[in-house]
Amino acid sequence: MASSRQWLFRYRYWWLALGVTLLLPLTMRSGTLATEVLIYGMAAMACNLLLGYTGLLSFGQGIFFGLGSYAVGLALTRAGGLPMPVALLGAVVIGAATAALVGWFSIRQRGTYFVMLTLAFAQMFYFLAYTAPGITGGDNGLLDIPRPPISIGGHALIDLTSSWGFYGFVAVLFLIVFALVLRVTESVLGRTLLAIRDNEERALAVGYNVRAFKLLAFVISGAVTGLAGALHAMLTGIAPLANIDYHASEMILIMTVIGGTSNIFASVLGAAFYVLLADWLSTLWPRWLMLLGFLLIAVSLFMQRGLWGLGSTIAARLRGVTGTASTQEERA
Repeated sequence: MASSRQWLFRYRYWWLALGVTLLLPLTMRSGTLATEVLIYGMAAMACNLLLGYTGLLSFGQGIFFGLGSYAVGLALTRAGGLPMPVALLGAVVIGAATAALVGWFSIRQRGTYFVMLTLAFAQMFYFLAYTAPGITGGDNGLLDIPRPPISIGGHALIDLTSSWGFYGFVAVLFLIVFALVLRVTESVLGRTLLAIRDNEERALAVGYNVRAFKLLAFVISGAVTGLAGALHAMLTGIAPLANIDYHASEMILIMTVIGGTSNIFASVLGAAFYVLLADWLSTLWPRWLMLLGFLLIAVSLFMQRGLWGLGSTIAARLRGVTGTASTQEERA
């Protein structure tokens, strides 16, 4: 019994992620919106690996998200029947390779200069995509991106054309990615990244190759974000120019901050909160982004640990109240 409890506790965050994937179909009517929650959850997890675990505030996440969209779009529309898993793998590889390039230059600076470098790269890739309409479609983006079925030997096994069918496929990938990222954060690599975040000079003095660890975090983050961008393009059927705009980086960062940077599952909460709140507010008022701005001000002032931190604080206070009541009863 004790070993089973330890096993459940050890993988508690993965069980929470599984609960989210099972809860969304039960509480939402739109399979597209539910799928979008999981896709942006993956992107926010990747961003949190940089921001929360390595201390790198990057505005380059939109680069990898947009390139993932373009990669799968080009593979499925112009590569002549390339299998869908291969197209997704290509998006992952391109995201990782581009992250290695961007990270190799950016990690040579710290603080404000690091942020400026990632922002400059974001603008550069945006204008490259804008000025190459023959490849990216320019303003129009890549259109009519299909969702090929999962097939073996020419026989279709799973149809992804329906919104909930595609949700199931994305949910499986989401759980796999969540488990892998969680494994990274709980490994020696994750502990080393935390040490670099907390005191980079001390990590250097101990003998860690700080640049190598930062670059590795960039590569993992870029790979996951590239996959998220590819799935988003398949979801909407288009790879728009907006996916590679720096506003995409801002949106992913906002999701990460709202959820909280102290935990990977917090990123999923932040993505779900942002996507669902944006969908609801957009039906109430065309200028819903102003309301979102007020929310971010409130988070910055009163919830600096995000939704996860707020929930942890409430749970700790409830445990304290329960413990105090139990002590009083025992004394009585």
